[in-house]
Amino acid sequence: MTHEKSERSKSDEARRNIFARIRRAQGRGAPTGDASQGLSGSPAELEAAATYLKAHPRGPLPPLPAGRQALIAHFRDRAQAMQSTVESVGTLRDAPEAVARYLAARQLPVSGCVWPALPPLDWKGVGIAVEARAAVDADAIGITGAFAGIAETGTLMTLSGPDTPGSVSLLPETHIAIVEAGRIVPHMEDAWALMRAELGTPPRAVNFISGPSRTGDIEQTIVIGAHGPYRVHIIVAG
Repeated sequence: MTHEKSERSKSDEARRNIFARIRRAQGRGAPTGDASQGLSGSPAELEAAATYLKAHPRGPLPPLPAGRQALIAHFRDRAQAMQSTVESVGTLRDAPEAVARYLAARQLPVSGCVWPALPPLDWKGVGIAVEARAAVDADAIGITGAFAGIAETGTLMTLSGPDTPGSVSLLPETHIAIVEAGRIVPHMEDAWALMRAELGTPPRAVNFISGPSRTGDIEQTIVIGAHGPYRVHIIVAG
């Protein structure tokens, strides 16, 4: 056994001992279940936990404006409050022109990468040079879709996959996201419910993006672009 495996085994044993002491103090008896799967408890406890998780109960949710257009407007307001910029276009085919306007207005580079999952759009026709692939260090812009938009917080939800690489929204200095208006949902709970309904099993990574990357670690001064994009531009299509 290697030193790393030995240390991991000791850590696992220590954790099990701690949980066992907590259970004894609560009068719940010795744990049962498959420890390799992270299961610990009596059969009744495990069944109750499974029932609870299957039901996906929700806590109190803040009210949001009724109606699709009002929900989109709320998403826009919250996204802008998080320092994203937002533009609406009629259809997905209008997105390249909107992206070109955004980049030109800010004198930003026009090369980078795009999600392979996005439908083929006329990027070249508007003077944008993007390749359908994961991001590399040299990419100035990254163009993605979004699995959903969350109106409550102005947040984008993206799911990782072969055609939706997470690096495209994380590595370039400028992240441009295209979200379909019909996929803007009221709350985060609705986004999770949509993912379960469409995919069943979550992907390896789920990212929630609320504006540009920032940190206040140094003297509590907010620094933009600390761990990711300096700017996030959202195009609402439809």
